[in-house]
Amino acid sequence: MEGGSPTQRDLKAHPLHSFQVEPRAYFNRVHSLVYICAILGLFYHRLLQLFHCTTFSSFSVFLTMLLSEAVLAFMWLTTFGCRWRPSRRQAFPENLSKLIKDEDLPSLDVFICTADPYKEPPINVVNTALSVMAFDYPTEKISVYVSDDGGSELTLFAFMEGAKFARHWLPFCRENGIEERCPEAYFRSTEGSRRRGDKIKALYEDMKDKVEKVMETGKVSLDQVTSDEEREAIKKWTDGFTRKNHPTVIQVLVESSKDVDVSGHKLPNLIYVSREKRTTSPHHFKAGALNVLVRVSGVMSNAPVVLTLDCDMYSNDPQAPHRALCYLLDPQKASKLAFVQFPQRYQGINRYDTYASELKRSFIIHPMGMDGLKGPGYVGTGCFFNRHSFYGGPSSSSSSFSPPPPLDVPDYKCNGTMNGCMIRSDSVLKVAHKVAGCNFEHGTSWGSKMGFRYGSLVEDYFTGYRLHCEGWESVFCHPEKAAFLGDIPICLDDALSQNKRWCVGLLEVGFSKYSPLTFGTTRISLLMGLCFAYLAFWGLWSIPMAAYGFLPQLALLNQFQLFPKVSDPWFYLYVYLFIGAYGQDIFDFLVAGGSIQWWWSDQRMWMIRGITSYLFGLIEFTLNQIGFSATGFNVTSKVIDDEQDKHYKQGIFEFGVPSPFFVPLVMVATINLIAFVVGLAGALMHWNIEDMFVQLFISGFVVVNSWPIYEAMVLRKDKGSMPIETTIKSAFLAGLLYLLAYFTFRI
Repeated sequence: MEGGSPTQRDLKAHPLHSFQVEPRAYFNRVHSLVYICAILGLFYHRLLQLFHCTTFSSFSVFLTMLLSEAVLAFMWLTTFGCRWRPSRRQAFPENLSKLIKDEDLPSLDVFICTADPYKEPPINVVNTALSVMAFDYPTEKISVYVSDDGGSELTLFAFMEGAKFARHWLPFCRENGIEERCPEAYFRSTEGSRRRGDKIKALYEDMKDKVEKVMETGKVSLDQVTSDEEREAIKKWTDGFTRKNHPTVIQVLVESSKDVDVSGHKLPNLIYVSREKRTTSPHHFKAGALNVLVRVSGVMSNAPVVLTLDCDMYSNDPQAPHRALCYLLDPQKASKLAFVQFPQRYQGINRYDTYASELKRSFIIHPMGMDGLKGPGYVGTGCFFNRHSFYGGPSSSSSSFSPPPPLDVPDYKCNGTMNGCMIRSDSVLKVAHKVAGCNFEHGTSWGSKMGFRYGSLVEDYFTGYRLHCEGWESVFCHPEKAAFLGDIPICLDDALSQNKRWCVGLLEVGFSKYSPLTFGTTRISLLMGLCFAYLAFWGLWSIPMAAYGFLPQLALLNQFQLFPKVSDPWFYLYVYLFIGAYGQDIFDFLVAGGSIQWWWSDQRMWMIRGITSYLFGLIEFTLNQIGFSATGFNVTSKVIDDEQDKHYKQGIFEFGVPSPFFVPLVMVATINLIAFVVGLAGALMHWNIEDMFVQLFISGFVVVNSWPIYEAMVLRKDKGSMPIETTIKSAFLAGLLYLLAYFTFRI
């Protein structure tokens, strides 16, 4: 820390945070032990079935079920670590001011990344930047760096206008005690409608109008900028300037040491950065952009604390830095604490959470479990880092939260504004351009032992995981009020595409030399290794999902019994396995603040992802491994269509496009409906229903979950309905699958 850290006596009188293990931890352990015994009983029963098989078809079917259930058991076992010691923390930011003066607070660098102005509208990115510039924090200690990996003059122009608006917005928030610091969110809120802010709203609308007009034309003309400095920056976009081939662009839009707002107060630094790109050089997608920001900020401001944010994840709590510092400034934790992670939370989620966008398991339930061990993983946004963690493992000599050393760059003599250098000075900008070059990392440890780690599409997960393997720890800070709020996909295809990309990146880690099952369990602990393995092997969910989505139903249509009949004692084992898994899942969901309705949406989307995102992710990963395709980084669109928005608010699924994801989805829905109707009719007419009860129940359960698909296929006529070509293609493939099963069951 720049001014010193609180003493143990101070902390005893004014604690900065508390920690408590959840009482349900003991129930979780007992339940897990019993459930493991039940799983072993399941395997024993399946092996007995295999030994008594007399035909090839029965042997192949029971073997397939055994293998899929083995994967299902493995994925359940990976949750064991997250359920061993769930915990709850609370920060006391009100005590921070009693222990540390504002002038002694550490400086804060904020990294915001964007990549495509048409999928991530620049006005939204500007809103995110303005919300963090307006933190309840000394403005001269904040530096906001915007990484534009799309290299777009449209984004730079938006921030030129945003910098002008910041001179009015920050004093407006400060003088009126505004809690909602994101302009767009403020003006649509009840607080914004109650207050008389006509002048500031007019200024915002004028800025927004200018940015949107430039977006419509797709180009910035020189007469749209007002200063010579801005014109020189825009002139860098020549005919040969493309998003994949361009020089470094670093533009200081606001400099705290010389720029003030309309009330005379200092403004935070605001710096636009577009790293150099050449078609012959590796880009490393978002991790590469973040590492450039680490180095550029190391030259310009070198703040001990670094906050990373997605471009659409605006600040919802101006006290968020103080909450993070309650942990980062604790002398008992500082030497090993790499980061403080806030959960991802979202604005505009409908009352059903139709697409399970909150991802409560991944972003809240499991991080709470990991926090009771050595801390959660990094989820890419809403995370406050100790800058020391970017440069190597923790050091026992770092007993306090001290400033990081200057960036090691030859011929660099000035450590940014911390030593009085002006960040607009030629010497600082020259070195900043150098460290943002695409060849700077050659022959260095960047991406392997320093900074954000390369080797996976999910650089956030991989970076957090590797930091833990190096001895760092983390903290999960989950206040009642969301610290940051982001946008969610409101189209099913976008939601599934995002999950598929995550799935591919996670599998890249899971089957690498850094696999959590081998590397992780030996470097951290068995339980932490299992926690990271739960995410790393997401794609494997597709195996039991596909098996349970098709096989019991096809067997039912062919009157082949896969499960014990109701009068068989083994039947109760399967009942316990189902109720035990779903019961604990509901319990965890409710404890984490969910509702039964949201849980239903969550488990339905889990099933949908299993046969779409996870299945396609596993296939793409497999093809990548054998050299048949290459994975690219796809940006999820943040542009909202009015009709899509209307459907989402009504809780209606949005299909609309002939996506490959929807083909297996419609196949499963079709086969399960036919199997349920035929099976129920057969059971009522001439079958013994107790023989096929489990298969009938599974088909019925899938049918109930598939109602939005049937609705989109048959009842809806709007643009969001299921494309007819998808329905026809899926019906044809479902018929082929049935014929294959028909002949297989008769071998």
